[in-house]
Amino acid sequence: MRAQNVFKLGFLSMFVAAGLFVSANSFAADAHTTTKFEGVKVNSGTATHGRSGNSDTLTWSEDFKIPDTPAPHWQVVDSKGNVYLLNRLKIKGGVLGGEKENRIITIPAYVHDVAKVQIYCSWAEALLGEASFPKPIMTASGESHGSGMKADSGMKHDGMAMGR
Repeated sequence: MRAQNVFKLGFLSMFVAAGLFVSANSFAADAHTTTKFEGVKVNSGTATHGRSGNSDTLTWSEDFKIPDTPAPHWQVVDSKGNVYLLNRLKIKGGVLGGEKENRIITIPAYVHDVAKVQIYCSWAEALLGEASFPKPIMTASGESHGSGMKADSGMKHDGMAMGR
């Protein structure tokens, strides 16, 4: 009887280990990484897309260096070429009133896919660096949006309302 219990425990452990292996691989499959940033001021690091539930995030890599410019921001470009200016790379509220790094940002729901990640200086209105995903990343809002309406249908207007 004792040997049978040991066998059952070993068999159960094998299934648990296999389950953990599969779930770890599926989590890694949700992560997507860009090419290396290249540009005038930003030439290191990458950005990684991740998802937790219905929330999509971007995170810069450990080797990313924040450019020494007045107002560097995250910026993303979708597959249609629309550009979305997002959060600053540094935000107030760090230790002793200094600045802290905005390493991880949440992609807003109105962004339905991400083809490129850019670092943009809003003060100088200049692109500092850019990195691309191998293929556009569909966000959770883009996946739910694609099941119903067309992406542009809510943005179009009838010329009569605008022509008054």
